[in-house]
Amino acid sequence: MLGRGLRVLGRAIRTEPRLFIIGTIGSSLFGLLVIANAFVVGAVIGNVVVPAFAEHRAGTGELVLIAAAFIGIALLRVASIFGRRLGAGYMQFRLQARYRRAVTRRYLALPPAWHQRHATGTLLSNANSDVEAAFVPIAPLPFAVGTIVMIAAALVSLFLTDWVLAMVGVCLFPALFGLNLVYSRRMSPRQIRAQQLRGKVSAVAHESFDGALVVKTMGREADESRRFAVHVSELRDALISVGRLRGAFDPVMDSLPSVGTLAVLLLGAWRLQSGAVSVAELVSVSFLFTVLAFPVRAIGWVVAELPRSVAGWERVQAVLGADGDLAYGSAAPARTGPAEITFDHVRFSYGDGTEVLHDVSFTVPAGRTVALVGATGSGKSTIASLAVRLVDPDKGTVCIDGTPLPELSVPALASAAALVPQVPFVFDDTVRGNVTLDREGLDDEVAWSALRHAQAEGFVAHLPEGLDTAVGERGTSLSGGQRQRLTLARALAGRPRLLVLDDATSAVDPRVEAAILASLRGDDSGASILVVAYRRATIALADLVVYLEDGRVVATGTHTELMATEPGYLNLVTAYEQAEAAREEDSKVIA
Repeated sequence: MLGRGLRVLGRAIRTEPRLFIIGTIGSSLFGLLVIANAFVVGAVIGNVVVPAFAEHRAGTGELVLIAAAFIGIALLRVASIFGRRLGAGYMQFRLQARYRRAVTRRYLALPPAWHQRHATGTLLSNANSDVEAAFVPIAPLPFAVGTIVMIAAALVSLFLTDWVLAMVGVCLFPALFGLNLVYSRRMSPRQIRAQQLRGKVSAVAHESFDGALVVKTMGREADESRRFAVHVSELRDALISVGRLRGAFDPVMDSLPSVGTLAVLLLGAWRLQSGAVSVAELVSVSFLFTVLAFPVRAIGWVVAELPRSVAGWERVQAVLGADGDLAYGSAAPARTGPAEITFDHVRFSYGDGTEVLHDVSFTVPAGRTVALVGATGSGKSTIASLAVRLVDPDKGTVCIDGTPLPELSVPALASAAALVPQVPFVFDDTVRGNVTLDREGLDDEVAWSALRHAQAEGFVAHLPEGLDTAVGERGTSLSGGQRQRLTLARALAGRPRLLVLDDATSAVDPRVEAAILASLRGDDSGASILVVAYRRATIALADLVVYLEDGRVVATGTHTELMATEPGYLNLVTAYEQAEAAREEDSKVIA
């Protein structure tokens, strides 16, 4: 653990060498001034105070000189403390900021499949408490390094003063280091467990808060409280275990320098009686041991935090070292205008190895609307994800205008294709912020145009502040249909050449849905549309229907053709229509 912790500190020093040097110089200067102050105190007592008592007088010049010496040392110590804390503080906070940015950038680079395997609360813990824990020892690190310099200088000073008294330091300092080593070994598993439990508590809390609506409506508050209490109790017990060990360690660390001071006084009295040391030297050495306790504690602080640092660092590195990145090329689509997307013998499976798409081939012609129709689990949403390259196929290719998606650059793909997912996500921002996302060139005119095509212009115009209306966290002030239309407007604002709708209008009225699709089809931009559809009215608006069963393309044709030739398709669409009619009837009854 000590070795792993030192490697983390070494990495931090290599990342911010200048700030570490500033902090270490300030700390080293502080340590040397502590030693200097001890010998000044000894000189003053031995050469001024004792003679003054013996002669019953004290010279004014001597007193002024003493005051000047102490004030000078005090000012230098203030400057050294400022340098030490400035260097250590800046170093710690810069490292935390750097790695928080690195973790969040890594989150953005990793594919959705990776995020689906990790709880959101754990990811929040990685970016926050784990990064913070990784660099907790940085704050006392320069102080600890300066303390080592101080101890080395103190030993030299002790041997130059008296070798017998120096032997006390020779015994004391290794005892301090040994105690710290034992403490680190015992503390390590406790700190690691506590850090892991912090992540679990964060994950459970986030899940409960995120699912607050389900918890409240299903009356599960007590069960969620008990579930949360289990993890909180485990974390409490782990932290108590850490606190107990620290409580046992700290008094021992405090007592060792005091034992050293007592030993110096006992030996010093004997050495003073024999004439081997003077009063000034004995006072200097005794005073030095009394002021060593606090600086030496800095070493203990670093060692004590190393296990927590290692635990946090390894959890951060698990994110930074995660694989699954999608490599991008530098190509741009071959032409402008509506895009043509082609699936050519595509196969895809998720992490468990179960293949969900089997040799899927079809084409969305430029400027046309193609509907994906199939039962739940037939692979429609997977095809939607492949179309905008949230994932890559295991075999086969997906091409836009003849260019395989992996060969496109990130900006080229983002400008060519847009996905509106099943579950709309609205940011805690204004309507304008949600539609434009601060993208360059998207002004209010573009925002209103996108809202108009998404059939959202009317309700936005009636909001209290129009585009400037804050919609709340996850759009809580909006209905489900309004959120869907807002996310659709967000996609349309970017003028995509291919628009992928993954059941993106399920929460809106069928008439509004028909108006949205009619508006998109009649739009001058002429984007191609790939839509996952359930309603017969939506399907009928498509130029072409791709019928899926169990991850396979069973048939392709117009809605009318498939109704006449595919019994399975007819049964499925009829079932959808009956379910929709039943929902509408239930809504009328409730109303």
